[in-house]
Amino acid sequence: QDAFVAFHVDKLLVSKYLKSLQIGELAPEEPSVEPAKNKMLVEDFRELRATVEKMGLLKPNRLFFFLHLTHILLLDAAAWLILFYFGTSLIPFIVSLAALTISQVQASWLQHDLGHLSVFRKTKWNHLLHKFVMCHLIGASAKWWTLLHSQHHAKPNCFQKDPDIDMHPFLFTLGKKCSVELGIKKKKYMPYNHQHKYFFITLPPLLFPTYFHCHTFYIAYTKRYWADLAWMLTFYIRFFFTYGSLLGIKSLLAYYFIFRMLESSWFVWVSQMNHIPMDIYYDKNLDWVSTQLQATCNVEQSLFNDWFTGHLNFQIEHHLFPTMPRHNYWKVAPLVKSLCAKHGIEYQCKPLLTAFADIVHSLKNSGQLWLDAYLHK
Repeated sequence: QDAFVAFHVDKLLVSKYLKSLQIGELAPEEPSVEPAKNKMLVEDFRELRATVEKMGLLKPNRLFFFLHLTHILLLDAAAWLILFYFGTSLIPFIVSLAALTISQVQASWLQHDLGHLSVFRKTKWNHLLHKFVMCHLIGASAKWWTLLHSQHHAKPNCFQKDPDIDMHPFLFTLGKKCSVELGIKKKKYMPYNHQHKYFFITLPPLLFPTYFHCHTFYIAYTKRYWADLAWMLTFYIRFFFTYGSLLGIKSLLAYYFIFRMLESSWFVWVSQMNHIPMDIYYDKNLDWVSTQLQATCNVEQSLFNDWFTGHLNFQIEHHLFPTMPRHNYWKVAPLVKSLCAKHGIEYQCKPLLTAFADIVHSLKNSGQLWLDAYLHK
């Protein structure tokens, strides 16, 4: 299946383990494509996938990722050195916070690459460096991220299957149809008609310092990811030992909480700009390509946008080819556009600030739809 091909680098190794689960071959008289799936689109995408492999677009450029890791480590070291050499007064404190925030966000983009097995040809090296970046540099569980993010990629924007939209309905109401259904059922967990306002003071600044902090430890502990927990412990030992030697306890806690809030805000705006404004509803069991295209949109390319978003401005290409190294997205983008044009599928690409604004607009619209349905309008 297309999802199997998209997720796995070493398909022979995976097939070896899956063979024991095989229950038989599909009978010749059975259709190979379900009615809900676009057969011609599936065939054309598989041809595109073969073309991509022949072009070598799934092969990583190690120099690109080495330089990316280097700039992360330099910024991480600079954050501490600024306080060490210039003291802990307001200006050095702010500059140090900025350096550490940038380092942490860029590390989160790199761990995303590693989690998708797109940095090294061998899976084990991706997993090893993933633990170093995610657990040691960031302080979160690599397996926790893989567990949640794989579900997101399999069924993006599918309610009850994509953990990235679990905020519906307890914090926000998302999607036009889901919002109307919620209103008709007279369910109200929050004042959704104001969600585009309270979004600014909830999800962006607080996702990392509160929910992610608790959830990553909870999943790592309950699922016994002991190696991840040990790696995560090294982050906190390193952070509190190095920065604790320069800052008092109150300043240290303030420093930690502020950089987590800044990191969280950056991450949320970037990660939500590609999905929240798109169609959100229950799983329609569409083909792989249609599922991904309905739930994703792109942001215009530029050197800044590529760096700022970790190349997640090419969200469409990333979802269609999740193991593709991000430095090759721009090369496959014209081919994906042609595929969409051939089949009459909208290929959305917008300016960065427009993408941010669309998050707020979509929240406002879905909140209003909920209110109208709630009031029987």
